[in-house]
Amino acid sequence: MTETAVALTSLEELTRFVHQALCQQDSLDPGQTPLVRTPLTRHRRPCGALFHVEGPRLLRTSAIWAADENRILFYDSSGTRSREILLSESPEVEEPRSRRAA
Repeated sequence: MTETAVALTSLEELTRFVHQALCQQDSLDPGQTPLVRTPLTRHRRPCGALFHVEGPRLLRTSAIWAADENRILFYDSSGTRSREILLSESPEVEEPRSRRAA
């Protein structure tokens, strides 16, 4: 389940890698399958991101980038962990943008 280490130095590179892997997992076309990325926080500090793609017939696969642990955990549509990628290099976690009061 764990694969060799991968170096992904930018958030865009990490996002492309995860999108490709999630689509490949269920034979989805990345050009037709949008990726959703949600920042994750722990104690109000950014710690990674949750990614998911949605396919036909309510198919939804996801991945979690645990930045502190330098790994990406992939889950199939039943919620079972299907794959783990170790990161030899990973991007800096982005600080969430502050929200202005309206």
